[in-house]
Parts: sequence; structure tokens; C-alpha cells
Amino acid sequence: MTRHESGTTDAAGPRFVPADGPGPARGPAGDAGPACGPVGDSVRDPDHLWPPDDHAWVRPPHRGWVADDLDLLPHLPRKTELIDGALVLLSPQTVLHERTTGLLDRALREQAPEGMKAKRHMTITLDRRNRLDPDVLVVRREALTGPRQVTFHPGEVLLAVEVTAPDTAGRDREVKPLKYARAGIPHHWRVEHDDVRPVVYVHELDPATRAYVPTGVHRDHLRLAVPFGLDIDLGATGRPGRSR
Repeated sequence: MTRHESGTTDAAGPRFVPADGPGPARGPAGDAGPACGPVGDSVRDPDHLWPPDDHAWVRPPHRGWVADDLDLLPHLPRKTELIDGALVLLSPQTVLHERTTGLLDRALREQAPEGMKAKRHMTITLDRRNRLDPDVLVVRREALTGPRQVTFHPGEVLLAVEVTAPDTAGRDREVKPLKYARAGIPHHWRVEHDDVRPVVYVHELDPATRAYVPTGVHRDHLRLAVPFGLDIDLGATGRPGRSR
């Protein structure tokens, strides 16, 4: 996983800069010109979105990126988060990670009551400088606005689930739970692995302290009453024909 924090910006705003130094970028007709203009100008103008060279990297603004930039910057990987104004690019998922995420997503979709919906591949915009991408989340049904929706606000989210991986463990265990709690998301699961079986660490928000309180560690079955009644067979990830 790569965190793009280095670099500065000139008066023209963030630009794609070749790894071997600045040089003329090419537009769609081969003419020299800026590869990417200011976030407040060219990034929002589709006529100025030209693909950078394969070896180019994006130089961040002096004060960092903001949440809306994830929808406007060209050529970002689909799994990109914003943490404290810095872009965090997520590595490809392993089969084990995908199996566990799929199991939990499927179970939450099947068992969620009428007023709630489980979602994947959606972000939560916590504030202007933080937009996180949990592996699975549960939202209130009224939060769904249409097919082009890409993010939710914290008040619309009931549960955020993070499945840890070797390169995300630090953020999943320390950084993201703290941010979810401060944003007021009432339930959080952190999922680790014991060999190939998931272990779910369940947390509930203490509204007085805006901090999560651990309520259980679940290894074989996950049985809960909140945010709604759940019964999930965690061993299903390791059984032939049940992993996807």
C-alpha cells in the first residue's frame, strides 16, 4: 500500500509529474500542456483531464486533498481512501480477504431488517479531510439516494466493518476505529484471521466518551442482538463450495 504524502504544489495547483522530474505533459492530441490543473479548476473540467504518462505520480496540494477530490482526480485506483488529507492507495485483495468480506457482506444483506442495507465498495465521508472505505458497511435505507451515489455521511451509517490485511493492520486497528468513533458511527467490527478462519472483534460506541467499547470476540459463530439480530457461521469461509 502506498501513501502519497510527499511533494508540493506550484501556483497552478496539483499536477502529474514524471518520476524523473517535471517535463511537458501531452494532451489528447499530443500538444504540450498541463496534465492536471487545479482541483478547483481543471480537475472539474473533463476537457482538461488528460491521462498522465505511465511513470507519472500525482503531486498533492500544499494543504492536502479534500474528500470531493476522490471523485474528481483522474486515474485513481478504485480502492483509494483519504486519511488526514493524504491519499492512501489500497493493495489488491487476497483470496482469504475476499472470502471473509464476501461472507460477512452476504450474511448482513440476508439478515438485515427492512430499514437497513448492507453495502460494499462505498466510502464514508467523515469530514473534509477524511473519507474512508470500509470493507462492508450497514446504512439506513433512507440514506440511499440513487445509482450514482458513491459515499455516505456518518449519521447514515450503523456499522463499519474492517477486515485486516498485513499492509492495513495498523490503520485498521488504531487509526480508523478512532475516526469512526469520533464521527459517531455506533458499531464497528474489526476482523482478523486465525489461520484461515475469521475472528471478529465487536465494538459498540459509548456516546458519552465518543469511544468504542469492546463487547466480544467471536471465532466460530457471530451471534449479536445489535445493530440487529445476527447469526453468522464464521467457519463457512474454510469450507469447499461456501467460500464465495
